[in-house]
Amino acid sequence: MLCGGWDLAERAATSLGRVRALLLENVHDDAAFALRDAGFEVERLDRALSEDQLVAKLPGVQVLGLRSNTALTSRALDAGDELLAVGAFCIGTNQIDLTATSARGVAVFNAPFSNTRSVVELALSEIIALTRRLTDKNAAMHAGEWDKSAAGSHEVRGRRLGIVGYGNIGSQLSVLAESLGMRVLFFDTADRLALGNARRCGTLDELLAESDVVSLHVDGRSSNNDLFGEQQFARMRQGSIFLNLSRGFVVDHDALREHILSGHLVGAAVDVFPREPKAKGEEFVSVLRGLPNVILTPHVGGSTEEAQQDIGHFVAGKLRDYILDGSTSLSVNLPPVTLPRSGTARLLHLHVNTPGVLATVNGLLADHVVNIEGQQLSTRGSLGYAVTDIGSDPTSDVISALRELPETVRLRVLP
Repeated sequence: MLCGGWDLAERAATSLGRVRALLLENVHDDAAFALRDAGFEVERLDRALSEDQLVAKLPGVQVLGLRSNTALTSRALDAGDELLAVGAFCIGTNQIDLTATSARGVAVFNAPFSNTRSVVELALSEIIALTRRLTDKNAAMHAGEWDKSAAGSHEVRGRRLGIVGYGNIGSQLSVLAESLGMRVLFFDTADRLALGNARRCGTLDELLAESDVVSLHVDGRSSNNDLFGEQQFARMRQGSIFLNLSRGFVVDHDALREHILSGHLVGAAVDVFPREPKAKGEEFVSVLRGLPNVILTPHVGGSTEEAQQDIGHFVAGKLRDYILDGSTSLSVNLPPVTLPRSGTARLLHLHVNTPGVLATVNGLLADHVVNIEGQQLSTRGSLGYAVTDIGSDPTSDVISALRELPETVRLRVLP
């Protein structure tokens, strides 16, 4: 819950050389280059950190970059009392406590589009491989067995692909799968425009009953936990194929294993898991290991060199713009504001969203004879964000008065 009386002292109005960035999990080189070019001091680690390790590393850090294997908790945020912004160099943000970051005035950015194509291409390649049973043929050949039988091997043309989750990835998969001759069905809880000849299903059960291949592309919201279990697998068609390239916690892997072993499902591909190793070399443990015609990949759906480079550019740019200008365009948790620079100084006022806050701020500036050169306010849920360019450097009295407003969550002052 937001506490209007918090005094979160401004740390970023120092020289750029003191803005420290910590990048974890082998974030792409281009992200580090972009932040260093902006004047940031950058430390890089090639691994994920535990909560205790984050607690030890975050003091004195203003910018944190992570991927999917580092959990940013409320306790870690308490240790990072200077933290201003977090970059998730991936699509998902369920590893970040967004309620806690918002309450502390910490901006969160992700890369919702940069690795879409990479995930889609992996899904398509797995659909073809599983439908042709290439995994079994490959294993037999490596074992010295020559078997040219076409039994169980099919074309994808004419087969029905059911997509669960029709967002950025699901909709692009729809278009490319249709170009291969597949018939596409989709189910989404939100209103989505069907692309091409794709057909929307009214229920998940309808999709499962009609699809030869089911591919999950849902987001990380808590309501998707255990979305797909024994009941859903039982409703899939005999001889169908299952893919999950979304989130590990949405699928019951024990149920999936049983339906593969029984022959009800003839193949599966899984890229995400409920528990994943934190670093290379740590053993991967799963009940799906060793199953026939099952492709297991180590959470690499978006891990192509092209995607990681694009993500590095995109997220680093958002972090840079927020630190230098206060821009929250495409922020996951803060109200969106992008205001061209004018005036001598910029006031960034994040506050509890209650009526009259902007009038109070402007009245306070008028009382101190501070001229407003430009201003923009945006709100999102319980938060409001006002960016104000003023014609002179603010005095300590003005800054103190703004910080002491009961609605203030965080105040930043940029020269």
